[in-house]
Amino acid sequence: MLTKEQIQNAADRLYEAEVNRKQIPALTLDYPEMGMDDAYAVQKQWVDRKVADGRSVIGYKIGLTSRAMQMSSNIDEPDYGVLLDDMLFEDGATIKASDFLDPRIEAELAFVLKKPLFGENVTIFDVLNATDYVIPSLELIAARCLRTDPETGYTRKVYDTIADNAANAGIVLGGRPIKPTDIDLRWAGSMLYLNGQIEETGLAGGVLGNPLKGICWVCKRFAPHGISLEPGQIILSGSFIRPVPVKAGDTVHADFGSLGGVTLNFI
Repeated sequence: MLTKEQIQNAADRLYEAEVNRKQIPALTLDYPEMGMDDAYAVQKQWVDRKVADGRSVIGYKIGLTSRAMQMSSNIDEPDYGVLLDDMLFEDGATIKASDFLDPRIEAELAFVLKKPLFGENVTIFDVLNATDYVIPSLELIAARCLRTDPETGYTRKVYDTIADNAANAGIVLGGRPIKPTDIDLRWAGSMLYLNGQIEETGLAGGVLGNPLKGICWVCKRFAPHGISLEPGQIILSGSFIRPVPVKAGDTVHADFGSLGGVTLNFI
């Protein structure tokens, strides 16, 4: 277990990395003993500092939901991060790529809640009843710590990613909102275009077999801490495509078929 001072130091380093737009070495280089609880403690300190700056929590993201991503990260469960109000961009927005460290895009379904969800025994039927609507989304991820250290070749661990707010940097909601019972969400899919060329395709069933299960998982994870998902919050259920790198001049468009599309431009 890391000490309180080490946790605070790690959170401060991630905070400064984002402010200065300069990646830092993986935290596990200095703290090889870092575990899952430590990583989430660092994430919480980082979020608390953001909230102290005037930001507000608008929801959560769930990551590492596909079996392939879990195997590549040496982990057997998803992870989560916190969504803040300054991370939400309008569909079709134009943003600066240079504001983000090693930016990448993922496609997924976002759940917007109308009722609270809490407890270790939340079922997919509870999630259906608590969801106001589901809407296509893009998630902008970033890496405030280096994915691979250029000097040593050290590759960051899953604990580095979790501490780094599960790599979350931004979200875009777009397309057509639907009731979660209107379609079989497992078969909702997307074609992701980068500058007019298809880069990735995928189905939401790639998220734990059903994106509803991602919401159940995060409720179970939060329950021992007394944290509830609240009405109005946005919950990103997990990407069903690989992260696609983006840079200045790129346009990303995710076509969700009958659910419409969502676009983000970079300068």
